[in-house]
Amino acid sequence: MGQPKGDEKVLCYNDVVLRRSDLDILSGPRFLNDRIIEFYFSYLSSKYSSKDILLVPPSISFWITNCPDLSSLKDFIEPLKLPMRKLVIFTVNDNDDVGLAEGGNHWSLLAFDRNMNVFVHHDSIKGSNDRHAKKLYKAVARFMTINDAASGPRFTEGPTPQQENGYDCGLYVLAVAKVICEWYESGCQGSGDRWFTVLKVSVGRSAVSELRTEILGLIQGLTDSDCGQP
Repeated sequence: MGQPKGDEKVLCYNDVVLRRSDLDILSGPRFLNDRIIEFYFSYLSSKYSSKDILLVPPSISFWITNCPDLSSLKDFIEPLKLPMRKLVIFTVNDNDDVGLAEGGNHWSLLAFDRNMNVFVHHDSIKGSNDRHAKKLYKAVARFMTINDAASGPRFTEGPTPQQENGYDCGLYVLAVAKVICEWYESGCQGSGDRWFTVLKVSVGRSAVSELRTEILGLIQGLTDSDCGQP
C-alpha cells in the first residue's frame, strides 16, 4: 500500500527516508518523530565520523530497552561494537507498548562516557523519563565491556536546561547530542566536568528554536542529492 497522497518522499539520507509530513512537523511547534531524530543522528554521525562515537537510532534504543530475551538482545547488540566505543548516545522514550510504532509522549537522552565509565541521563522535563532511562541503562550496561568481570558503569542524572512547552523534548535531545559530539571532538574528553558547562551555555529556548529551523534548512538543502525516487 502506498503512502497517502501528498506525503511523498522528499529526502533519502543514508538509510533514513523523510517525507513531506516530516517537514510539516519541523515547520510548526510539534513533537518530533523517530524519523527526524534518526535523520539528525545520522547527520551527526557523518559529520563526526570518529569510530569512537556511536549515535544509536531511536528504534534500536527502544528495542534494547524492551527486548524480553537476553540471548536475542546479545545477538542484536553485537554488531554495534559497544565495547569499542568511547562515546555512545541513546534516545529514551516513555512508550511502554512495544506493539505501538512511534508511540510515547516524551524524549530524553542517555549518553555513555567510557573515560568516566558512566551513563548520564539528560531530561528536559526532570524526572519524566527516569524509569525508562534506568531500564535502558540496566539492559545495555552489561554489554559495554568485553570483560564481564570489569566494574560496571554507573548511572547519573546530568544537568539539563528545562523546556518551557510540551513539544520540544526531541529538539532538546538533538541539541544535547550535538553539544556532546562537539565536546568530544574538541579533545575535552576525560575532563571532570564532562560536557556539562558547555551544555548549560549552549542549550536553551532560543538555541532549541533555532535548531528546528536549522534542521529544516538542512533537509531542504540536501533534497537535490536525494538517492531515490518519490
